[in-house]
Amino acid sequence: MKQLAKQSYNRAKQARVALRLALGLAVRHELLPRNPMDHVSRLRKPQTTPNGFTPAEVNAIRTAIAFWETGLSPSGPKPDGQLGAIVEVMLGTSARIGEVLAIRRRDIDIVSAPPSIRISGTIVAHRGEPTQRQDHPKTAKSRRTVALPEFAAEAVRLRLARRDDASLEALLFCNREGGPLTTNNVRRQLRHALDLAGIEGVTPHMFRRTVATAISKEAGVALAAELLGHTDPAITVRHYIRRNEMVNPGTAEMLDRVFRKEI
Repeated sequence: MKQLAKQSYNRAKQARVALRLALGLAVRHELLPRNPMDHVSRLRKPQTTPNGFTPAEVNAIRTAIAFWETGLSPSGPKPDGQLGAIVEVMLGTSARIGEVLAIRRRDIDIVSAPPSIRISGTIVAHRGEPTQRQDHPKTAKSRRTVALPEFAAEAVRLRLARRDDASLEALLFCNREGGPLTTNNVRRQLRHALDLAGIEGVTPHMFRRTVATAISKEAGVALAAELLGHTDPAITVRHYIRRNEMVNPGTAEMLDRVFRKEI
């Protein structure tokens, strides 16, 4: 268990649960006198720092995706013109990748001031079943309406103008047949586009953390948690907000007043 935990905390946690259940069955059938997992110490989840992007990094990512979407790349998945807009909507709403891919025409109000999108579903892909839209997001509070910043609203307008299907149920982002895109396919396109620019380690969820950090810095954790659809702001702080390591510079002035050298 300890060796496995060094490789992956999640794998070790799953192994611990599986062993406890299997050996518990052995105890019930009197093959073992007691469950040896009762004496295995708890796994300690390693502390991690939420990672996001700076504004400069966001613009570098935009530039890399724009170049990839020109179709000049000689290899990899061919661009379909949607990746850039998907990223803009993630940045403008803080929505999860599955929630963004589940947006329909009926969820979009682009004419009001401000324009908005209702997050009301997500994309799921169960083993052995086709990818489909689920009519509710991850949690109850995840169902929310988010006002769009201008950069996201513009991306949505352009995307709507390119969609042939005018029905209210039509997905904003879709495959050639009008069906839902898979989250894995979008992740693969994002990874390939950014690899060409030498930008590594980017995942769709990092845009969600980037938004949380920006809103927390501008207006506080409570609003960031509301935007992300969290019931507990502590979740937002623990998993989504990059800690600002700069201590309030007012401490320098205070120490100067107390410890200033006498001339």
